[in-house]
Formats: sequence, C-alpha cells, structure tokens
Amino acid sequence: MCGFPSSGKTICAKKVEKYFIERFAIQQKTNAVHLINDESLGISKDSYKDTRIEEKKTRASLKSAVERLISKDDVIIADGMNYIKGFRYQLYCIARAIGTPHCVIYCGTPVKIAKEWNFNRGEESYESNVFDELVSRFEEPDDRNRWDSPLFTVLYSDETIPLDNIWNAIIVKVARPPNLSTAVKPVSETNYLYELEKITQEIINAVINVQKTNIGAGTYINLPSRNVTLSELRRLRKQFTNINKMHTLNIESVANLFVEYLNTNINR
Repeated sequence: MCGFPSSGKTICAKKVEKYFIERFAIQQKTNAVHLINDESLGISKDSYKDTRIEEKKTRASLKSAVERLISKDDVIIADGMNYIKGFRYQLYCIARAIGTPHCVIYCGTPVKIAKEWNFNRGEESYESNVFDELVSRFEEPDDRNRWDSPLFTVLYSDETIPLDNIWNAIIVKVARPPNLSTAVKPVSETNYLYELEKITQEIINAVINVQKTNIGAGTYINLPSRNVTLSELRRLRKQFTNINKMHTLNIESVANLFVEYLNTNINR
C-alpha cells in the first residue's frame, strides 16, 4: 500500500485482504493473508511527530515483519504510507529475493480530501503540522520504476478496487526470476560478509575522493549539486549491507548493485 496519511489505505487494504481470503477459501487453499500496519505492530501516530529517527524505527518494524512472514505461498499486505521510494525499493528486493510477485496499490486521494478525512478522525488523527510534513516528503510511485510496478491506483472518488487484476498480478503471474541485485545464492563463500563490507567501503571512499578532487574515476554515481556527507554515505552503506546480509549476492555484482542503490536513494 502507498499513499498520503489518512488517504484510505487501511480501508482499501482490508478489502484486498477480505477478497484474497475468500478467493483462497473458494479454491480450498490454505494460503495465509497477513495484513501488517501500524495498528498490528503497536505503533502510535506519535511516532511520526517527534523525529525522523522515530519514523525510521517504524519503517524498520514494518520491514522486519515482512521479512519474518514472507513466503512464496502466503500473501502480505504492507499497509502503510510507504512514502519513500527507497523503502519501497527495499520491500521490492525482499520479494524478488525469494522469487515471489509484488505490486503497489496507490491510494491517489488528493491532499485536500486526505486532510479533511484526517481532521474528521478526531483523536485518531495526525496533528496538522505532522500531516503536512509527511505529505511534503511523499514520493509518488511511478510504474516506470520496477519497484513500483505493477502499479494499481485507487481514486477516492471511485470505490471500485481492481481486485481481480491485483489477484492476477500476485497469484496468477509467475514472478520474474531474481536478477543479480536480488538473487539469493547458497552461502558457500565464508568471506561473503567481509567482501560485502570491503567493496561497499571502497565505493564510499571513491565518492568522497571524487567530491574532493572533482575528478571522476569511472564511478557512475549521479551525485547531487551539493556535497554528499560521509554520514549520509555511511547510513546508506549500512542499509545496503543489512539488506544483503539476509540475501546473499553474487560477490562480483556487489559493486554495481551498491552503486545502483546509491543512485536510487542518494537524491531523495
């Protein structure tokens, strides 16, 4: 799920959950449907009003729940704003790593309407300044990005949800085989973690050196006009290595994949 705060995501998610449960029952299948959201994880809206550090914790909780429950047989509905494209990319990688399909359902409710709905929720609403801050950071999904595709947009003015199409995208469609960036290989290389840390650190050093000298060294990273700080690079490196400690990559592909990860996340 993806959308502004108070844009109708949970209502939509519950309809999708109900539809999948009923379809599985009709087919006499035992596949489970897991609906994960702030409520199920015990996360309050106060987590979004303090600091971005708290927001990161909420995303980490959702990601951990997805990693814990994901399988080729069961369905997971990640009911959250998922407003950062880098986080949607991480969820995409988790799905691709085990060879299971995924899709993005975008509740395309206009800001004005979502703000009205939020106000009408009373005590369960986001504070006005928190709502505005979350909206300002929202990165709309784009089906040209593989992590946002297939993309299903649900309009607030149309209660119809393309449930059959979502079913076909998740259940009927065979997932594409994992590519180099998400392929899981048997952990046969005892030095995998060492190489992962070493290669990513070398790339971080190269980026810092390029910024100092303004001389390119064949590293294809789209740097913003400002200097990227060492702390930013370390944070992204830590995210990348944490993701891929769980899903072992081909060592030869690590450098290119980390560059791709930086390009995806460094300018957001």
